[in-house]
Amino acid sequence: MTERQNWFEGWRLLAVLSLILVALSLWIASMRQFEVEGVRMVIRFTARSSLLLFCLAFSAGALARLWPNAWTRWQRRNRRYLGLSFAASHAIHAVAILAFANMDPAGFAEATSAASYVFGGIGYAVIIAMSATSFDRTAALLGPQAWRVVHLACGYYLWFQFMVSFGKRVPAMPLYAAFLIPLLAVLALRLIAMAVHPRGRTIAAR
Repeated sequence: MTERQNWFEGWRLLAVLSLILVALSLWIASMRQFEVEGVRMVIRFTARSSLLLFCLAFSAGALARLWPNAWTRWQRRNRRYLGLSFAASHAIHAVAILAFANMDPAGFAEATSAASYVFGGIGYAVIIAMSATSFDRTAALLGPQAWRVVHLACGYYLWFQFMVSFGKRVPAMPLYAAFLIPLLAVLALRLIAMAVHPRGRTIAAR
């Protein structure tokens, strides 16, 4: 078990998760012969895989402080790679969105709005900023204090955007409320970790 855990870490973890996401996305699209509906299925799939990976990365510090065990230590140790895997998932999401826009301009225009362009664009800028500063050299250039501020602000922006993106679908599709549960749980964990361990507030907030 220990050897397997040690192997499934760091850049290997990122590579394996990225390959799985690409393979699953191609398989899902192929189920509809790579036509518009298949591309839209990939958009929905990667939105959900991004949510999962974001929650794993965003809750890592809080969980490690509240319940230190083998899993939470692994999660915290690989927080950077889980975050980069989230970025990879959302990159596939962007490719699928562009394919949808190219294949069905009328359907794409109906499914989007000016607000989605603005907030979605900010979201991708945030993901790029976090990814670019997730390497030792760029993090060192930014400085520890600025790095914490950037990642904290960007993380909460993405949390808010996920809440809005999934929450706005709840009135039409009530089952979408299930996707809000992990987001609310992550926020609760972070707040509890900051309350229980005030001296580790900075660490738990990351």
